[in-house]
Amino acid sequence: TEPIAVIGMGCRFPGGAGNTAQFWRLLQDGVDGIVRVPPGRWDADAFFSEDHSVPGTICSPEGGFLTSWRPDEFDAEFFGISPREAAAMDPQQRLLLEVSWEALENAGITAQMIRGTQTSVFVGMTTHDYGLSLIGRLPPEEIDPHVPFGNAANFAAGRLSYFLGVHGPAVVLDTACSSSLVTVHLACQSLRRRESDQALVAGVNMMLSPENSVATSRWGMLAPDGRCKTFDADADGYVRSEGCGVVVLKRLSDALRDGDSVQAVVRGSAVNQDGPSSGQTVPSGPAQQAVLRAALAAARLQPADIDYIEAHGTGTALGDPIELGALHQVFGERDGSAPLVLGSVKTNVGHLESAAGIVGFIKTVLSVHHGYIPRHLHFKQLTPNAVEGASRFTIADQGMPWPSVARARRAGVSSFGVSGTNAHVVLEQAPLPEPVKSSAAQAEPTVTTLVISGKTPSRVVSTAAVLAEWMLADGAGVSLADAAHTLNHHRTRHKVFATVCARDRLQAIAGLVALATGESAVGVVAPHGGLCKPGTVFLYSGQGSQWAGMGRQLLA
Repeated sequence: TEPIAVIGMGCRFPGGAGNTAQFWRLLQDGVDGIVRVPPGRWDADAFFSEDHSVPGTICSPEGGFLTSWRPDEFDAEFFGISPREAAAMDPQQRLLLEVSWEALENAGITAQMIRGTQTSVFVGMTTHDYGLSLIGRLPPEEIDPHVPFGNAANFAAGRLSYFLGVHGPAVVLDTACSSSLVTVHLACQSLRRRESDQALVAGVNMMLSPENSVATSRWGMLAPDGRCKTFDADADGYVRSEGCGVVVLKRLSDALRDGDSVQAVVRGSAVNQDGPSSGQTVPSGPAQQAVLRAALAAARLQPADIDYIEAHGTGTALGDPIELGALHQVFGERDGSAPLVLGSVKTNVGHLESAAGIVGFIKTVLSVHHGYIPRHLHFKQLTPNAVEGASRFTIADQGMPWPSVARARRAGVSSFGVSGTNAHVVLEQAPLPEPVKSSAAQAEPTVTTLVISGKTPSRVVSTAAVLAEWMLADGAGVSLADAAHTLNHHRTRHKVFATVCARDRLQAIAGLVALATGESAVGVVAPHGGLCKPGTVFLYSGQGSQWAGMGRQLLA
């Protein structure tokens, strides 16, 4: 039952959310990330029909597509992958590699720190659009070993473990829409059983061809206006979306021991199956109630201990009332606590299918961390098919501060698979960090050195540009010394690097801009192709005068 710490996150979500800071701004600003089908995917007009029963058509020309990343934009060289192999790889695997690396950087874990460790990889993935398209257009003589391996689901996890050099379990899981939240549950179990010391948990989904959209449209699942109107009287289906989310998990005791930045804590989780219901794809209210109660029991909490539920909430006329009924049965009695607040990230970015659970999980981690519940979009009036008690819930139709509680903030995240597998995870606010014990306030160093590293000079240049932009915007509240410490000790050190020495933030930004624009050279390559090791250098000149404090000046 040990709590599991969330120590790092990375994402690419619709609405231009290329990282978690951008995703949080999207949520705070109530942005709708749904766009028209990009021309590079399929011809939206050619497939469009207002009548969803027309064969071979799609009732909406919109979807939750990535605008911050394109399937053909992959840094294969960084991951040691040849151009030929990269071209044969499912873009879902390409996206997973990049976002996983960013999640590890967010956690402050370098390549040297993770190699050889018992780190597990759990990936939720369902669709295979790219592999199906390759089969249709590649002649037999052009099919090489890269094609089956690049599109086999198992390689999504195995390739990541191979690249990182880790030895924990590597599993790809498909339970449809609940896939990535089930992976959170399995990763927590692996950590508690100590078969893993840390875990990378991911969900990924890409819409590269129209076939699945044609099928879900014919099934009557898609909203004609391309919006998830979750819990609303006008709910008439969902909108398909794509993206990738990755979180880094660790046992809380280990995270506190190692000084990791804990963003939230998993208290408990549960997974079950609908079993027999009125139809294969029809949700089961009793099964949803059971998984909610099992997760609360695993967390050793009562329903009144939960402040917010990030609902599965697809926005279908059938599914929404069933979910509201299950929530009412479990959370209806609050024992005097404030009404339960409900929301669904699908109203912002659509239904990411196999990545739906992880996007809801990341949203809830950010909400618990910041003490703010983002606006639930497209809600005007509660569905008339809801049970009577559901009206006592608070639908977050406006952004709101977290309900005032005299304890840690707590939330639940639900994800239900169309094939019947249900998952629920209970999250809690991270414990307050221990105050730093110091006899005197730590003074800012006179000169700060930023080390910018990359595999090639061009990568150093691009990293300098990104770092300068970050220091002007999101990193404005971070001290220069802390930024330097992170770069120097919690970023992988590659062969090529450059340094920027600065007395203040403005000087540091100017130095980074000079690197990015070529005014300052990227200069140092470690001798013999090795890596420069961190350490202390002592200089003994053997002559000259000495004075009190000269060593202190040298250190500064």
